[in-house]
Amino acid sequence: MNFPVLRLIDKAYELMFEQITDKLDGIFKKLTGRGYLSEKNIQDAGKEIRLALLEADVNYKVVKNFVAEIEKKAVGQEVTKSISPGQQLIKIVHDEMVSLLGGTRAELTISPTPPTVILLAGLQGSGKTTLAGKLALYLRKKGNRPLLVAADIHRPAAKKQLEVLADSIQMPFFTVEKSAPEIAKEAINFAKDKMLDIVIVDTAGRLQIDNELMTELADVKKASGAQETLFIADAMTGQEALNVASEFHKRVELTGAVLTKMDGDARGGSAMSLKAALGIPIKFIGTGEKLSDLEEFHPSRIGSRILGMGDIVSLVEKAQEAVDMEEAEKLEKKLLKESFTFEDFLSQLKQLKKMGPLQNLMEMIPGMGKQLKGITVDENGLARVEAIIKSMTKKERHQPSIIDGSRRKRIAAGSGTSVQQVNMLLKQFASMQKMIKQFSRMSLPKGFPI
Repeated sequence: MNFPVLRLIDKAYELMFEQITDKLDGIFKKLTGRGYLSEKNIQDAGKEIRLALLEADVNYKVVKNFVAEIEKKAVGQEVTKSISPGQQLIKIVHDEMVSLLGGTRAELTISPTPPTVILLAGLQGSGKTTLAGKLALYLRKKGNRPLLVAADIHRPAAKKQLEVLADSIQMPFFTVEKSAPEIAKEAINFAKDKMLDIVIVDTAGRLQIDNELMTELADVKKASGAQETLFIADAMTGQEALNVASEFHKRVELTGAVLTKMDGDARGGSAMSLKAALGIPIKFIGTGEKLSDLEEFHPSRIGSRILGMGDIVSLVEKAQEAVDMEEAEKLEKKLLKESFTFEDFLSQLKQLKKMGPLQNLMEMIPGMGKQLKGITVDENGLARVEAIIKSMTKKERHQPSIIDGSRRKRIAAGSGTSVQQVNMLLKQFASMQKMIKQFSRMSLPKGFPI
């Protein structure tokens, strides 16, 4: 039993799929109470699903095939006892959606002989340079030794931008004043000399109709022998991202895609169309502005999120990243001994802050997203709590019972809060300690040695 630190996920997925999720939820609710899935109610649901996906900017042909598969699998199916027709249809839609999104996670192709070369391609302003930094950081966490390479010789200050970004995360950087293909070639030799195993090449943003730049991109790929050519797509471009990706694919044979700017007003159509229409798997999603805001794309998890079913696997993974297991074990012992203090509480707050904005709390817990929808969380609340605790002396943090009236005034003044807010925190903390005490006693058999 580790102290429960819940994942606070990014708003990106909610913003992206909110429209689809809401409409599908309404469709499924209409089937509640029916005893079976008839051809008529399936066709009616199919029409509404088709409309919801088209409004979300999913490609028309993709939608047509998607709905046809759902109707074929749903009509005439017997409804399992204890499962409503709505739930049965959700299962069918979920399975088809996972298939539509690619079925399984598409991993990066790694060269058996280092270095692996990853070429980033896309339109101007799609976020390639920032994505290069995010990807380098992600790969370093996986144990790789990446090199960031600036091969954009057309945009003013492009090289400097990547160099500054590389410096901010202490990542090796390379460029020379030569043509883009020559930069890529020399970067590979540099990586070999420095024992770096991944080369991430940031290329110039281009319009797909710019023949000269597209030819340059093809030359860079040929010169580098890139194992991966990733199309960086701005999710906010919607259906147009599919058209652009199609042109890039014809010229340089893309191996995957990364969707950026997912924290904007994206409708989700591009994510649901790329794999089905072009056979290009989505490998990552950029979920925010921070360099750490990059997530692996797992079709089954995204399918669950779209249908409002949560994503417990990602929640556990994020918690594992943020929680110091050694500290968690120490805290577990303290909880069992009923000695949880403000010092421990402060430690938990710090781990909580690593996981993202509080507004998105519990978004990945199955069933919780819809219940919490529309509830505004005070993002400054945690900051106030932290300020109050930090204004306490060490003794006060360990023995809150000694905090009398004069101490409360001093703590309030030191934290920039009111005495009432200090009183409220002390009261809430006392309730928490009482709850932990009851929980500890309920969890252990009588006489169990601590």
